[in-house]
Amino acid sequence: MTITVAGEKKDYFDGITVQQLIEAEQVETPQYVTVSVNEEFVDRGAFESTLLKEGDVIEFLYFMGGGR
Repeated sequence: MTITVAGEKKDYFDGITVQQLIEAEQVETPQYVTVSVNEEFVDRGAFESTLLKEGDVIEFLYFMGGGR
């Protein structure tokens, strides 16, 4: 199946989960990543059970704190 990951179309096997995609994409600091699928945030507790589908658009987001 073809999905869009961080703006790039990629082919992955049917039934891949968000957690498996994080591992396959070798996401740095996965413990701090927030994932959106089709502009909907996925709860961290659902990464292992959320299946991706043909045409999904996935973004990995990192929220940084700091400033004054």
